[in-house]
Amino acid sequence: MLVRLLYASHAARDTPVGGITAIMQQSHNYNPRHGITGVLCHSDRLYLQVIEGGREQVNALYAKILRDPRHTDAILLHYEEICERRYSGWTMGQVNLNKLNPGTLLRYSALPEFNPHALSGKSSLALIDELMAAASILGRA
Repeated sequence: MLVRLLYASHAARDTPVGGITAIMQQSHNYNPRHGITGVLCHSDRLYLQVIEGGREQVNALYAKILRDPRHTDAILLHYEEICERRYSGWTMGQVNLNKLNPGTLLRYSALPEFNPHALSGKSSLALIDELMAAASILGRA
């Protein structure tokens, strides 16, 4: 059974500048072996990540993320059983939302700034889908 999980978190205050690079390297090493695909959207201090795969594997990865000291205030925004993957082309795609047009964020958010804790799961997934359609996601595997 395949599932899709979407969560948001804050970057821990002591996360080093290269924190995103380290997360991406770990994802590219871990995810293919465990059948995980997805996209990590981030700003300087916030993360929004969607992960897909087998239910057991996705749940285990999310449990690891919740224990990861680089994340704080993690909140589950969306979890569903799926028939097919939406992000199968990425072992973990990446989008730096600091470089995103504020108008794109305004389509899904009350303010033109990235705050995944203030977005619904449905709006967050729609934002990620728009970024995918606009070829804004980097790191295609």
